[in-house]
Amino acid sequence: MIAVDVEASGIGPETHSVVSVGAIDLDNPSRQLYEECRVWDRAHINDEALVVNGFTKEQITDPNKQTEAELVHKFAAFAEPSADRTLAGQNVSFDRDILQAAAARAGHTNWPFAHRTIDTHTLCWMHMVKRGLTPPVDPEKKRSALNLDAILNYCGIPEEPQPHNALTGAKCHAEVISRLLYDKKLLPEFEQYAIPWLS
Repeated sequence: MIAVDVEASGIGPETHSVVSVGAIDLDNPSRQLYEECRVWDRAHINDEALVVNGFTKEQITDPNKQTEAELVHKFAAFAEPSADRTLAGQNVSFDRDILQAAAARAGHTNWPFAHRTIDTHTLCWMHMVKRGLTPPVDPEKKRSALNLDAILNYCGIPEEPQPHNALTGAKCHAEVISRLLYDKKLLPEFEQYAIPWLS
């Protein structure tokens, strides 16, 4: 399984661009990837997305940065030796879809990832229900309130630092997956934080 996090210029896979990707091989957590790129020509850039990921327009249009195509080829190459290339993360269908759109733009003809993914939101919801807890629901929007920070807190980990960073995000995803599925800590960055339901 590969924990992945993508930062992008917006949320539309066909109209926006990847700007960075972080990934961790859960079978071998020392295998990690972090890459940044410039947006593809004519990609839309959403100012709100830049607030979230902390990049500036100058940074994501820097002609000295690698292209989105080069980044997505490096991501596929990183995943190649993994025994299980199932993508995992928070709202990972977004990451999968924008990476797959980037691969199509790059002419990548051997996309090594399946449509099926593992979503940390679902894992946490199920974990809470099996413990007899009621997962939080946003009272105004009438939908799940289990965002990444809520899941991190549930797993005994502080909220993700702001702005978002793709490698930090991938590490957070990998750690909560390990805790939720196996009751085990995974990465040294989180070793100091106890798993609450084991205390």
